[in-house]
Amino acid sequence: MIIKNIALAGHAGTGKTTLLEALLYQGGCVERMGSVAAGTTVSDAAPEEIKRHSSVYTATGSIMLDGQKINLLDTPGMFDFAGGMVQGISAADCVMITVSGKSGVRVGTKKAYRAAEGKPRMFVVTKLDDENANFYNVLTELKSAFGPSVCPVVVPVIADRKVDSYINLIEMKAYRYDKDGKAQEIPMPTSEVSEKLSYRVDGLIQAFSEAIAETDEELFEKFFSGEEFTQKERVDGIHKGMRDGTITPVACVSAQMLEGVDLLCKEMELLVPEASDEITALNQNGEEVVLHQSPEEPVCVQVYQTLADPYVGKLSMMRVISGTLKAGAELVNSKTGATEKLNKLFFLCGKKQTETAVAEAGDLVAATKLSANTGDTLCDSSRVVSLPRSSFPTPCYSMAVRPAARGDEAKVAAAIQKILEEDQTLSYQQNPATNEMILSGLGEQHLSAVISKLKADFGVDVVLSVPKIAYRETIRKKVKVQGKYKKQSGGHGQYGDVWIEFEPYPSEELVFEEKVFGGAVPRNFFPAVEKGLQESYTKGVLAGFPVVGVKAILVDGSYHPVDSSEMSFKTAASLAYKEGMKQAEPTLLEPVGLMSVTVPDECTGDIMGDLNKRRGRVLGMNSVEDQGMTFISAEVPLREMADYALQLRQMTQGEGTFSMAFARYEQLPANLVAEVIASASE
Repeated sequence: MIIKNIALAGHAGTGKTTLLEALLYQGGCVERMGSVAAGTTVSDAAPEEIKRHSSVYTATGSIMLDGQKINLLDTPGMFDFAGGMVQGISAADCVMITVSGKSGVRVGTKKAYRAAEGKPRMFVVTKLDDENANFYNVLTELKSAFGPSVCPVVVPVIADRKVDSYINLIEMKAYRYDKDGKAQEIPMPTSEVSEKLSYRVDGLIQAFSEAIAETDEELFEKFFSGEEFTQKERVDGIHKGMRDGTITPVACVSAQMLEGVDLLCKEMELLVPEASDEITALNQNGEEVVLHQSPEEPVCVQVYQTLADPYVGKLSMMRVISGTLKAGAELVNSKTGATEKLNKLFFLCGKKQTETAVAEAGDLVAATKLSANTGDTLCDSSRVVSLPRSSFPTPCYSMAVRPAARGDEAKVAAAIQKILEEDQTLSYQQNPATNEMILSGLGEQHLSAVISKLKADFGVDVVLSVPKIAYRETIRKKVKVQGKYKKQSGGHGQYGDVWIEFEPYPSEELVFEEKVFGGAVPRNFFPAVEKGLQESYTKGVLAGFPVVGVKAILVDGSYHPVDSSEMSFKTAASLAYKEGMKQAEPTLLEPVGLMSVTVPDECTGDIMGDLNKRRGRVLGMNSVEDQGMTFISAEVPLREMADYALQLRQMTQGEGTFSMAFARYEQLPANLVAEVIASASE
């Protein structure tokens, strides 16, 4: 059986979920079409998706077309859930990019196109029933954005600003739909439409034929001699062009009205190439091994998605790369070396699970309760290999998280750990400088969805807050101070007296030295002096932040042969520290990060201005070749970056990306010191 895996990707709101629903209905998998607005679609079945009226996770469905099994993966379009798009595209043989007939090419269109690089791609212009839709404007935008490879294969005939019919350029036939979405063949448009429209259709046919001619020398000669292509030649030409990237077909639909959906099914059946029969992996020695999509080869599968279900447990979505996968199979995880037993296998259609005994090479299947994670390769023990892992967007938006109820820390950590298994764009770790637990994702909506899932699926409430900035304190000049502790309360008293020099020193830890002459302080009390300083060093005198960059030198002191003790010298050192820090011009240091930003060329000026407002220093700029993007390297204080992920997305319409890593500490400007001290005392 021929199996094809097609991912639906594109900008949010372009109708991916509605299109999947229409395809499932056309393929007879559902009795009636669901609605995104009503929350009744097959793929947007999670509570968070129903609430948002938008996809949050990648969902799978399948249809049968003339003996071919077509697995369809509905991926999220919102940038905050880009990890789902990566998962879906990684499992696909072809990527179908939806483009709204009303809004045209958007940032999400370009991102999906780039994410699908190396795979056959096609565009589907959707929502043609919208009164403001304009297919031909969108087609012009596609050609402008993605070059001459864009080739229409299904086009609408427009009359009185409405779609009158659809032309399938592969068949060279035209169809008109009734109110129930049933197609009826009609004559190809000539006299029944305007002269301008007839010319446009003729021009599209000419451009379509030219694109096919470019794929093969024999076809080019036939086109040049004026002969028409047969339907098989058209199909073969598109096939070859999609495989080598020289043709990106464009179809069009009104999924809500079921218009053009049957034609799209024909295109998926005829035009979309089957998966490549050769996939390269690495064996345990790091040598390349070629896997074939054949039932005779040893089994090899890759986990492309993990779902955390509080009732079922971990659900692992896998693609069968080679061999025939059977329920009960025991496979080796090439990453961990552990053996995984796949007790039961399921085909998914949204949340519906259908148990199966076998899954053929090329198919998508699910298994429960595996320890494997997304990206892991599971193999027959006779041939252990590792497949390339997908690259996911790096978390860029962080918030501090704490349980709403005391004592729930362990419960929250366990729940988040399960969510981390399914979401590769999420991180959760403790900031050692502030002791806060930091949850990082791709944006505000991303973290909001995680918090909702924690409550709905795992019964834990958490509170988010802006992370604290890990300030430090240090000194700016050298001082010499005395610390003297004397206490008499009957019997033995307490006496410790030290003179200590404090000076700036390039070190994270306190550097302690002693230069005492003549036994003014006995050597056996040196450790007590150092201990008193180290314990005091954890808090500065301005706002209680940890101290860095200080060297303490014990230079003098005095002792009492009876009343002196380790405790008295430890206390004396502490007193000297507090006084010394006050006199040595203490100041605050703030963390500064090294940031890399990639933005569209036309946004460069705005981004530079915004970085200046954030007290940033631009270190360099470079043009990203052939992408119309600029790479900017800068240093920016971390306190200015809390909302940067959201601001950058707004300023670049979601096309800009950035990463940031801690670089060093620098002195906080004097005009901000009072504000930080006041905040720390609250």
